[in-house]
Amino acid sequence: MSRRDLPPPPPPAHLREWLDESVVRADRARSLAELVRRSLGLERLLLLWAVAAVFALGWSFVGMALMAFEEGGPLARALGLVFAALAAGVLVPAGIWFGRGARLDRRIRQLQCAWAASDRDPAADRRLRAPGRSLTWLLASLALGVLGLRVTFGAATGTRPGEGPYAELVLPMGLGLILWVTALLGLGKAGAHYRWAVCALRPAGPGPGAPAPSGRLSPGAPARRSASTGRPPRASGTPSRSSGPAA
Repeated sequence: MSRRDLPPPPPPAHLREWLDESVVRADRARSLAELVRRSLGLERLLLLWAVAAVFALGWSFVGMALMAFEEGGPLARALGLVFAALAAGVLVPAGIWFGRGARLDRRIRQLQCAWAASDRDPAADRRLRAPGRSLTWLLASLALGVLGLRVTFGAATGTRPGEGPYAELVLPMGLGLILWVTALLGLGKAGAHYRWAVCALRPAGPGPGAPAPSGRLSPGAPARRSASTGRPPRASGTPSRSSGPAA
């Protein structure tokens, strides 16, 4: 997936005033749905795990190179150089792939924020929260993190100082760390989507010209005088019939 396959950014505000409101809202709903699908889709989760698997493969070559160097001898050292070259050939493309994915995720998040701020459509935004996809990322990342912690601490507790080659500890520790970091990335993506859905897709509040709630006065509004606290009417010049003659 490349940046060219992403939806375009929303039109500027001065151009949206000349467009049909229903067309703008339809484009907004379609673009946000496509961005959410590409951000939290199952293929993105599998792609993250595929990158982690490539990193694990490269780290396995690093572990085998360390084992070969620890054995000593010219043949073992030559084999270690071969494994080191294989590790570099796997880890460098994996790092480039990971960097491209991170830039793509950042671009998707920028487009999501821009389209969400362009308008408000509570009926369409309710479907964009995608709680099922966020929960899938959350549970899968939690399971992967538990597995990574188990591998890391199992390797640390099962090895005694001075016993066994150094590579036998480095290899499982690195693999567990890769699983743990992948789980943290998945948890971060699920949390970032939840924060975006809560902040950017919340319904718009009442505007500044909206009437104040009943029983309260808006700031700056003149206070009304009730009938019970008003001044009594001025006495007219004509005496009432019930009053007697003036003394």
